[in-house]
Amino acid sequence: MEPEIHRQSLISRIARLPEEPFEALALDIFQYQAEYNPLYRDFLRLLSVSARDVHSIDAIPFLPIQFFKTFRIQTGRWAPALTFSSSGTTGAAASRHLVRGPAFYRLNARRCFEYFYGPVRDYCVLALLPAYLERSGSSLVFMAGDFIKQSRYPQSGFFLHDTEALAEILAECKKKGLPTLLLGVSFALWSLAEQHPMNLSGIIIMETGGMKGRRREITREELHAILKSAFEVECIHSEYGMTELLSQAYSTGGGLFRPGPALRALAREITDPLALLPYGKTGALNLIDLANIDTISFIATDDLGRVYADGSFEILGRHDASDARGCNLLVADVERGA
Repeated sequence: MEPEIHRQSLISRIARLPEEPFEALALDIFQYQAEYNPLYRDFLRLLSVSARDVHSIDAIPFLPIQFFKTFRIQTGRWAPALTFSSSGTTGAAASRHLVRGPAFYRLNARRCFEYFYGPVRDYCVLALLPAYLERSGSSLVFMAGDFIKQSRYPQSGFFLHDTEALAEILAECKKKGLPTLLLGVSFALWSLAEQHPMNLSGIIIMETGGMKGRRREITREELHAILKSAFEVECIHSEYGMTELLSQAYSTGGGLFRPGPALRALAREITDPLALLPYGKTGALNLIDLANIDTISFIATDDLGRVYADGSFEILGRHDASDARGCNLLVADVERGA
């Protein structure tokens, strides 16, 4: 099959998720990327893995996420329409994710959100993303911008440092009973809670992680307790995404994430990157993102967590030696229940 015809066939199957059998599609995308991604092909060769001998997800080698910092990762030949980049830390190399088509990213991001929350257009979307707005290449800003454009409410928009204006709009949305999503980076939501505590019951408050030296580091549970108290809400929602992924996962409270249709998490041994762990055991996370069809769908991340039989997962922290990341979640106690 010609590469482009093959790709279009796979994209059609991705669009049918979750009705399309995930594992069968993942294996077909693995074969496609093993053939048409030169970096991944060399990676498999160095591991002495023959793609034709891989017949289950458990046998697929996952590419270390650090490769996004040092290599141009592409499956097939195409010119990038845009590039997402991580903020990283001062002096550290940034990850770069080449995107073949922004329309595909927008559609997939909407599908991930709407799988759990319903149509984006039905929400007033308020994005509190300082630091991310002040640099280029943020996939989070790109996604939030699309959600704002999709919204049917004129109040939707970005907010940088004008928290007073944001507080006024939140009060207006609360008074009018508008379905509202407040999407914010963790340190900015914390500051908003200190400066403008108010009753926001009925409004979805969603943190995206991201302290990275901005505030004293605390656990997600501590942050959520602060936000719940200040805004008088029962739960804080969370979004899990990263530069290297085109899909997202969402938590409707309690820090338990559920992946979008094209995403799946697996846990691996920290000391043996090729050995997977049973459900419920703490390990490093491997992520399968089938939406990454044009780059690499099989990524060994630096995040530590647990994966459960229903597909949900927790994020418990990061490897001690891994770089701090702009969308990184808060420090957590990995030892609890490990």
